Amino acid sequence: MPTLLNPAGPFPAAGLGRRLAAIAYDLLLCIALLMVTTLLYKLASMAIFGEARLRQLSDAGALDGDPLLSTLLVFVLFGFFATFWTRAGQTLGMQVWGIRVQNPDGSAISVWQALLRFMIAIASWLCLGLGFIWVVVDRQKRSWHDIYSASQIVRLPRRG
Repeated sequence: MPTLLNPAGPFPAAGLGRRLAAIAYDLLLCIALLMVTTLLYKLASMAIFGEARLRQLSDAGALDGDPLLSTLLVFVLFGFFATFWTRAGQTLGMQVWGIRVQNPDGSAISVWQALLRFMIAIASWLCLGLGFIWVVVDRQKRSWHDIYSASQIVRLPRRG
């Protein structure tokens, strides 16, 4: 049975401004997370291959566009968003701006829905943000990733 999120109730859809503000906040957190992940990856590589061998590979350009590191970074980013979205419905940026992702019945989204949101959001950015700007056009204020994951972003009431 899906977990109902708290607070519960019929909340209005979040607008583009709040969404973008939460994204900007989360962007800073994601940059820090990616930097730490890259550092740990490089330290592990150094422990496995040795500093001299890594320096040779780097000088030869063999480490440019490392597919293993790129894949790891995508998985770490997905893990960040999926963990927050599937548990409380909010990343830290969403908490600050008072918005939450949820199913229409007020329950937490599934990992599958989180994966759909994540992948479609990437596609939205690759289309110059059109999937996010769609919120302005859609009558229900849904972005592409809201539509494809059958979820919604709602604005929560202020705590009094």
